[in-house]
Parts: sequence; C-alpha cells; structure tokens
Amino acid sequence: MPVARFDPLDFHERAVRTASHETVEEMRDLLVGTLADAGVEPRVDSAGNTLATREGDADGPHLVLNTHIDTVPPHVPFAEAEDGAVVRGRGSCDAKGPLAALLAGFLGAPVDRGRLTLAVTPDEETTSAGAATLAFGDDPLRADGYIVGEPTDLDVCAAGKGRFEGTLTVTGEAAHAAEPESGTNALRALAPLLAAIDTFDDDRGPGTGPRLGAPTLTATTVQGGEAINQVPATVRVGIDRRSVPPETADGFERALNEHLRTAAPADAGVEFALTERETPFLEAFATDADEPLVEALAGASGGDVRAFGAATEASYFAADAPTVVFGPGVLADDEGAVAHAEREYVRREDVTVAGEAVRDAVASLLG
Repeated sequence: MPVARFDPLDFHERAVRTASHETVEEMRDLLVGTLADAGVEPRVDSAGNTLATREGDADGPHLVLNTHIDTVPPHVPFAEAEDGAVVRGRGSCDAKGPLAALLAGFLGAPVDRGRLTLAVTPDEETTSAGAATLAFGDDPLRADGYIVGEPTDLDVCAAGKGRFEGTLTVTGEAAHAAEPESGTNALRALAPLLAAIDTFDDDRGPGTGPRLGAPTLTATTVQGGEAINQVPATVRVGIDRRSVPPETADGFERALNEHLRTAAPADAGVEFALTERETPFLEAFATDADEPLVEALAGASGGDVRAFGAATEASYFAADAPTVVFGPGVLADDEGAVAHAEREYVRREDVTVAGEAVRDAVASLLG
C-alpha cells in the first residue's frame, strides 16, 4: 500500500521557494522532514545523499529513484504565471519538479515485492561526489533499474551523451616580436591544431549512433601570450567533448593526443589533458528500449523513448543496471534556454502527470 498522502505541487512550491544554489542544507531539511512526516525514516550519508527505502513482503527487483537538490546560481525567486498553471524560479524544472514527481512515486506506489530506494544527491551541478559515492563508494547501491529525475518533457530518455573537458597546451619559444623567426610562436602553431580538432571524429572518433547521433568536439576558451610585443611561448585552449558509446574519457584523451601530434608543427609542443576531477567523468550511456523499466515508464507516461540532451548522473548508475532519465519540464523551448536560465519554469500539470507516471511504473514492477 502507499505510505501516505502526498501533495507534489505543495512540496514543489516549497522546494522552489527554498534556495539551494550555495548550500543544500535547507533544501535537504525540507526533503528529510517531508519523508519523516510521511512515515518513512530517511538517512543522510557521509557524502550528503538523502536515502530512504521501502521494502515489499516478497522477493522482487530493486528500483532506485534518483535526482538532485542543488541548483545553479543565481537563485531566481518563486513566481507564478498563466493564472497559476506555471511555476517559475530556480530549480522549478531542474530538478525540483522531477524531485516532486519522484517523491510522489516513492510515497504513492504499492511496493508488494522487492525494494524501492529514493536516493537524492547534493551536488550534481558541481562535482557529483554524492552520486559517485552511491555508485562507486565502499557500500555502493546495487539495483535492477534506476529512474533519474531531470526535465525531459515527460519523455523517457534511455540514452545520453557523456561530457568530458580538458585543456590543450601548445608550447613554443618566446622571442621579440620584431624578430619573430628567432622564436616559435605557439599562437601560430594553434591554427593547424584547431583544424585537426574539426577532423578528429572523422579520423578517430567513435562514430555516429542511431540514438545519440554524432559526438561533438568544441574549442571553447583560449589563453596565451604575456605581452603584445613578445612572441607567445604558451597557448592554452579549453575543449568540451560530448561523447557517445563506446568512447571512454581515458580513450578519448589518448586518441586526441595522438591525432593532434600528427598535425602539430615540428617545433611546437602539444599536449591535451583532461581536467582533474574528484569524481569520474560522466560517460555516455544507452539502455535497450525493450527493457521492462523503459517499457513500464513509457507505457505509464505516454512519452516518447529518446535520448537526453545533457550529461547527467545517470551515467554513473547505468554502469550497474538499466537506467532512464525522466521528469517534467524542458531544457529549452522555442524561445530559448529554460533550465539554468533566468526564465526557468515548469507547468504544474506536468509535475502531477510525471508523479502519476512514476507511481504507475513502480506499481507495475513492484506491485
């Protein structure tokens, strides 16, 4: 039987009114209190994850409902639009709308067999240390399926690109700009390397997949030079990678270095290095569309099965079991960015529908 009555729209409004861009403590208190009021005993682990479990009376699968409570800065205050049909504010769709929907499913679905775990992370927008602890820590989660809450417009996203980042460092030799031939201009050496970045995927990339399409490789920042009258000895270029299977972070780093070194001028040094992180990079994932979890959630929501457009912590969990990304709201609409934007919003009806879909999908698998 369901644990308790729960109003996802009331919780959602309180959550959006609660700032969580600098610290998640107040938002976590709201979540913990809501679970306790519903008769569920939550716990907060050493990484700041909020966890709660419901168990059935018989053997069955273990499902995990996951999302995050942190938001990007700055805080955007709660507001209503369209006579209350729309909620605006930071986190309204990323990811407090999905959180409200997952809570509705967690508290509302019958769990007659197996186990249902709610696992809410505190730092998805930064380091993902909480999710890394859940996936790779000393006592990792092990499940038969994961639903990760993000704004998908009620579609069931069974695949997603990964995201890597790093820095290309080009080194030469400083010289007086009046005698440029006496040095090696690292900035001039950059030109063939930028062209090589554009040809990397044709030559060494993982290819184009039927679900995620082609990977992207983009030079995004540049720093170099000390003075206008000096030939620059060092130039650094930031590079953003959106990956597709089967590419891994380490494999990408090796392949890009090999590719760039073949294009570099003989007198210039070239090295690409991934950014150092506390946690693994979010690699691409893909779950078969005929997995019972995918079919259950798609049947309950009526949404399309497709790929997700951004990297998420689903990457960590997909290494363990079939994983989908699902929730109310959109990353962007016809007017532009929604998630992470000043105009972030979600439709209240979609929060309700998403909660009902999660509840019904869980019920079909654990009821």
